[in-house]
Amino acid sequence: MNSITRAKLSFMMFLEFFIWGAWFVTLGTFLSKNLGTTGFQTSLAFLTQSIGAIIAPFIIGLIADKFFSAQKILGVLHLIGGALLWLASSSISFDRLFPIIVVYMILYMPTLALVNSISFRQMKDPSKEFSTIRVLGTIGWIIAGLVIGWLGWEQNNQLALTFKMAAGGSFLLGIFSFTLPATPPLKKDEKTSVSEILGLDALRLLANKSYLLFFISSIAICIPLQFYYTFANQFFNEAGMKAAAGVQSLGQVSETLFMLLIPVFFIRLGVKKMLAIGMIAWALRYALFAYGDAGANYWMLIIGIALHGICYDFFFVTGQIYTDNLAGEKFKSAAQGLVTLGTYGVGMLIGAFVSGPIVDAYAIGTEAHDWKSIWLIPAGIALLVTVLFFLLFKDKNSATKPLSEE
Repeated sequence: MNSITRAKLSFMMFLEFFIWGAWFVTLGTFLSKNLGTTGFQTSLAFLTQSIGAIIAPFIIGLIADKFFSAQKILGVLHLIGGALLWLASSSISFDRLFPIIVVYMILYMPTLALVNSISFRQMKDPSKEFSTIRVLGTIGWIIAGLVIGWLGWEQNNQLALTFKMAAGGSFLLGIFSFTLPATPPLKKDEKTSVSEILGLDALRLLANKSYLLFFISSIAICIPLQFYYTFANQFFNEAGMKAAAGVQSLGQVSETLFMLLIPVFFIRLGVKKMLAIGMIAWALRYALFAYGDAGANYWMLIIGIALHGICYDFFFVTGQIYTDNLAGEKFKSAAQGLVTLGTYGVGMLIGAFVSGPIVDAYAIGTEAHDWKSIWLIPAGIALLVTVLFFLLFKDKNSATKPLSEE
């Protein structure tokens, strides 16, 4: 990969996750403080990413693998997304905001698979090259959180501005996408079945028992993960943490460090150990949140946040590489869409319906919660998933041929 291509892919990743981090981290706080939502309504707002993730494989399979170049689709989706984010910034009620972010997430979630697909197509060895590109996405998320904390938007009740900041990033990436390396559909001139057009051929991956267990575990671990994405920022603000969004960016700093070390860990630990370590880290961080506070046990909150690098990289990035290696050339886009479907789709969809009612059940008045009891629930779920995964998963990916070679 030449330096210009590497720079373009890196900037693409930076903007992709800057956009998401710019409004998504503080969404729960915005909803509860500005729009007065319940825990269940907040979880419904975060459920929109699941709706988008479930639809994503069909968009990728229908368009990116068959008809249009991935970089052009990416550009169009982000230009439309930018307009929707700007519109969302002026919402004054949950009923007005909800349909906007539903449509936005249907457009945004497919772009997560598209940026991976565009990147993988330029690489000879993704297990060694991908992490150095993907790390710029993490840096983008960090910058977004630091800007929010530095400008004091949480303390000054100005979180509506996060949508405008994200909109600006989306417009920029939409335009920039048309300069990215050409990534034409691999199956453009082939006769394809309906299942291929819809990206359903990637389901053949599930015939591999190891991958099937990984896929099921991905869904299960995203149930407790949804507690973090939906309620962590609200929890930190209720606990009295200053500039919570900025402090939360420490998690992405950790993610950056471990992202760079993934090639080393991938070789030395293998898929099974990396995935298991990633899952056990989720259980540990929730336990730390349960017993941490903004006083003497503030260090527990900081360590819990810093564990994000292991939580995310060891499970999700490793899973993306594992999927890419197994899928082969012809099904890369659809296979990444399948991962998005299982994690951000089905798993977080279930997590949204589980987390919201639990948070409401432990509400104390209108502005406080019994967070210790709340966090111990996802900690227990994550621990159970880890134990079952470690006992049942067999790491056979090195001996498995890609789908395109079968």
